Amino acid sequence: MFRQIALTVFIAFIACSCARGSQSQHVTAAAPKPQPQAPAAAASQPAESAQQSEAQQAAAAQENAGDEPEEDPRAARADPGLERLAQMPANQQLPGGKWKAGVNYDALVPSQPTSAGPGKVEVVEVFWLGCPHCAALEPYIQSWLKNKPNYVEFIRVPVMWGPVHRAHAHLFYTLAALNHPELVEQVFDAIQNQHQMLVGPSEEETLKAQQAFAKANGISPEDYAKSYNSFSVNSNLQRAEQLTQRYHVEGVPLIVIDGKYTTDVSKAGSPSQLIALVDDLAAAEHRH
Repeated sequence: MFRQIALTVFIAFIACSCARGSQSQHVTAAAPKPQPQAPAAAASQPAESAQQSEAQQAAAAQENAGDEPEEDPRAARADPGLERLAQMPANQQLPGGKWKAGVNYDALVPSQPTSAGPGKVEVVEVFWLGCPHCAALEPYIQSWLKNKPNYVEFIRVPVMWGPVHRAHAHLFYTLAALNHPELVEQVFDAIQNQHQMLVGPSEEETLKAQQAFAKANGISPEDYAKSYNSFSVNSNLQRAEQLTQRYHVEGVPLIVIDGKYTTDVSKAGSPSQLIALVDDLAAAEHRH
């Protein structure tokens, strides 16, 4: 009975989290296969026409905070002139014509500090375990992690919009504290495909649901509860709350490069284009 109620509530929650009606047809757990990189943004008109279908799909590949279409708060920061505010010298901007500030990526104003070490560039993915679009991006992220430049430090930050997001963030950080980050893929599968919501009507029920998942994956319920209530996990949850605010997160998945730039699948044009854009922005930052 509880599972049926939880499933109903969760599906309703997913529906109201998609702010634009066109997104509903893209709510799918099936992760697409990596695609060849599409032509650059400055390609000729025929190439742009060939990309129209992919761009339309990419525009829908975002999970949003609300269900009412409203002006994107990031729009005020989308002026290419903001690149100057971020103090990015002209000779260190991205190759002319390939990517456009304010179109393919935005300057984050004010820029935010990072935890990356000297000579490193921090790349953050803000995501939600219950987001089908984040699940669809996952194979691209995993493929990129195997080949990313050594100077890139990748960090995941779960979005903290509401109680369900917080419950899933709690799960993410608990698994990390238990040194089982590889279970994130199983979590995506449990939520998206098996309809195991891993969240209950109370924190006690949420903990029980997550303990059952942990036990099924080789973690004792006692060890899970200990990490779940640990200081480090709660500190990470507080930081995720702060970063959700500082990054002005209105949709996930969202990528933040070196605390200075934000982009997403919609802005880049496709998942493979997003990876290429992240590489270019990170390389530009590394040259500084």
